Amino acid sequence: MGAAAVSPALAQQSPPEDPAASEEARPATEAGDQPETTAPERRIADPDAPLVPAEPVWNTFHGQLNAQKYSPLTQIDASNVGRLELAWEYHTGDVSDGSGELPKTVWSATPVFANDTLYLGTPFYRVIALDPATGEEKWSFDSASTLKALSQPALKNRGVAYWEAESPVAGEPCQKIVYLGTMDARLYALDANTGELCEGFADGGILNVNKWNTTNTTFPFSLLQPPTVAGDHVIMGWAGADWQHAETPPGNVLSVDPETGELQWVFETIPREMWDQTGTANVWTAMSVDEGLGLVYLPVASPSPNYWGGNRTEPIPFATSTTALDIATGEPVWSRQWVHHDLWDYDTVAAPTLVDITVDGEEIPALIQATKQAFLFVVDRRTGEDVWPIEERPVPSGDGSVEGEVYAQTQPFPTKPPPLLDQAEKADIWTIADIVGFGGCSRLWDDLWYEGMYTPPTTRGEGTYTYPDSAGGVQWGGVAFDPESQTAIVNFSHVAQYIELIPREEFEELKEEREVAELGLHPQEGAPYGMQLRNALNWLGMPCWEPPYGELAAIDMTTGDIKWRGPVGASQKYGFYMPESMGSPTIGGPAVTAGGLIFIGASMDAKVRAYSLETGEELWSDQVEAPAVANPAVYEYQGRQYVAFAAGGNPILKDQVGDQLAVYALPED
Repeated sequence: MGAAAVSPALAQQSPPEDPAASEEARPATEAGDQPETTAPERRIADPDAPLVPAEPVWNTFHGQLNAQKYSPLTQIDASNVGRLELAWEYHTGDVSDGSGELPKTVWSATPVFANDTLYLGTPFYRVIALDPATGEEKWSFDSASTLKALSQPALKNRGVAYWEAESPVAGEPCQKIVYLGTMDARLYALDANTGELCEGFADGGILNVNKWNTTNTTFPFSLLQPPTVAGDHVIMGWAGADWQHAETPPGNVLSVDPETGELQWVFETIPREMWDQTGTANVWTAMSVDEGLGLVYLPVASPSPNYWGGNRTEPIPFATSTTALDIATGEPVWSRQWVHHDLWDYDTVAAPTLVDITVDGEEIPALIQATKQAFLFVVDRRTGEDVWPIEERPVPSGDGSVEGEVYAQTQPFPTKPPPLLDQAEKADIWTIADIVGFGGCSRLWDDLWYEGMYTPPTTRGEGTYTYPDSAGGVQWGGVAFDPESQTAIVNFSHVAQYIELIPREEFEELKEEREVAELGLHPQEGAPYGMQLRNALNWLGMPCWEPPYGELAAIDMTTGDIKWRGPVGASQKYGFYMPESMGSPTIGGPAVTAGGLIFIGASMDAKVRAYSLETGEELWSDQVEAPAVANPAVYEYQGRQYVAFAAGGNPILKDQVGDQLAVYALPED
């Protein structure tokens, strides 16, 4: 698909005063100074592939390439889930609380079930293959990677990816491959049966992805998210250091051959003429794929620096978007930009969930894109066109305090489903926190500038109130979907924060006075402003805004209406649990089953839970070692259904780390 095939949706996403989007992806054959690439000659995708696999599979990060996180298994259901018990557990040993020589670990790895094996990646960049019924180790592989915080404040891993040949040749090595990425930008290809390196892949089984990092090389192309494997393509984004630099590597997505590691195509998210001004707009999270349409869907992040855009005043149409590419060529088919001239770090954080829904009697192949803003945008996944109207609405401009900035006059707002959070006004103050804090919350609310959603950053007063911001709304766990009832399930956080831009000279002085991390200071080096991002808390660390702090909701995707919603998890402070009616901030996502169940960890209290899909009632829970911020995996082996949670923790929730894989099943009667 060339330029003529690009959907009109590409030209619809800039604010009205902006010129139409015209920058296109450069396919491999036109990549300029990009390395030589190979044209795909084998299978790309299966045009007959159903969106929902006929058999229960959990062989990718989100269970299936459609990112529905759905299992058709019914052995565990609402009538018996209360009997669920720990079938086995496994401890990787790869854990650090940051008190020693190693950085803290953040383990968010969804277990992958494939080849009659459960595969894990660890934050020490090892791969472990386990018997899915017993947890007995089959093999392990140690990449011996650098255990340093090269681009992130912690050692992070979200797991591994799996590929197998269309017709595996018995006795031949690497007909089935497990891929592991590392923070130092290496992609390892391992024989899925033995754990041995695949000698024919790149350099003896190791691909140095950083060889393609040639512009603004402020950090390596960290491979913390496992690649997306579709047909004969291994598709990679990368992660970097947010909030640190104005000029960073420009965002690109790379596709390589699964057996050789040869580059097939490159998609560039930022116009080349802007490469010396800005960067990122990368894809650091999971992607989704429609094999029938031959499209891969990219959730694209915001450009750098995150909270000041005076260096990038020209449109960057692919930034903070969902963009659909032809898997064969890497060319764009359509793109929808969810934030124009992003000044809030509103990265598109979750893989879009691909669904078939019936709206007003019409069968629609759709896509649900959840965002940090607590929006769910729903479009036709073939074209990017609205399912329910998405309106461009006026938003606040700046207050004149920020030098060089420009502001988008409008932003897109979905009309259905309704926003999961009310962003029209500041959240109500939690009276208890205000009283205990001697009125500090009320004073803070009075001092923060807010004119509704998309109020831009300021240098004045305490800064700009944001609800939600970087920690709020829907995170990378994304939306689960039950195709039978056409119900979407999503967890989201209520977190009020505030941003202040600090002139460079003042920032440098402030940075020298106190610990940067303690103050929430981030340099945005190369910009005239550093920035400070803080949660809105009283002096005791209590949230100033009213609970709940996290919720779980079900949305009827035939109407766009919310079926039910309620608090999820429990918050914890100084060792004390708050009432569950207050909920918990959440990281990680849900899984849904044909047994009428929702499984989720994701909460501060380090519990894993099952909820009724029909009513939202909590039906089961168990305590694990640390917050289970990984998406759960649901699989069947030798006639028994299992639910697996990686309990690794994340300091955004609380200071608790773990290395436990907890696997549950019904008792064997």
